[in-house]
Amino acid sequence: MDISVIIVNYRSWDSLKECLDSFKEIDAKSYSFEIIVVDNDSADGKLEDFESKYPEVNFIKNSGNNGFANGCNTGASHAKGSFFLFLNPDTKIEEGVLQELHLTYIDNPEIAILSCLQVNEVGNYYKQKNSFPSFSRFFGLTRAAYRLFNKKAIEKKFELKKNIFYPDWVTGAVVFISKEWFEKINGWNEDYWMYLEDVDLCKKAVSFGGQVAVTTEATIFHKHGGASRTNYRTKAITKGEVIISKHVYISNHFSGIKGALLHLLLILGVLSEKIILSILLLLFVPSKAKLNFFILKKLFAYYSNVISNNTWLSKRSVNYQKS
Repeated sequence: MDISVIIVNYRSWDSLKECLDSFKEIDAKSYSFEIIVVDNDSADGKLEDFESKYPEVNFIKNSGNNGFANGCNTGASHAKGSFFLFLNPDTKIEEGVLQELHLTYIDNPEIAILSCLQVNEVGNYYKQKNSFPSFSRFFGLTRAAYRLFNKKAIEKKFELKKNIFYPDWVTGAVVFISKEWFEKINGWNEDYWMYLEDVDLCKKAVSFGGQVAVTTEATIFHKHGGASRTNYRTKAITKGEVIISKHVYISNHFSGIKGALLHLLLILGVLSEKIILSILLLLFVPSKAKLNFFILKKLFAYYSNVISNNTWLSKRSVNYQKS
């Protein structure tokens, strides 16, 4: 088996159907591939229906909604391929993409992690010239200032070479990696339940001497917000987890005074923003205040747990549950 396509799903059945159907159009003659779908315990009765409709796909029911990193690692543990393609369920693939990723990876031995261009439903390409978070550009305002004052250096850093450019990290929606490299960096970091696990994965690859790359010779359709939920409680959970994952990233990649200061600035910035926003929304747009109140409630509970249990991990993280 050449390529194992690994998709993590949680109640994204409509998008997953389109994704799996797109693979039926692929005529793979020069390579072989398998599809593995890890369902993070959707518990809505639809998994069995998909298993019967797509017998060629290896469906794995996870033990719970254990997050993206754990789902990816679970899929990889069942994979037979020499290469892994981690793919979001809200994507669709076209003829030639798998082969292009495969050949580009083989022809460029400096690459540890490879992705490709991604386009949404209105034809806009996702921005993929990403830099690792640093102490001086961890937050949006300082990041914008850095880009403004270092425009030429950034353009040079991301210049196109042989139809490839080299960002610091790529989104987890499309990640192509050899089994050898995956094992070398010990897979996805299950400290993260959701968000920033892709940045962490690329950071590990670079620390081991590999490069992260994007080929412009292949494009994958990626539906904007296709795997997100509309329920306000779920929105609040995901928005809260973004902040929690930032704390996890800080604890994993910054130490000493820099780490402590980043944690403090993030706490003060987030809480002040959410409190002010909640008050304003309550006064002028009461219907939208509910979401911010729920985020605040989640964050206060999280910070209380940080103090009482001395950990920045989310309670949803598999590694938190093991501790």
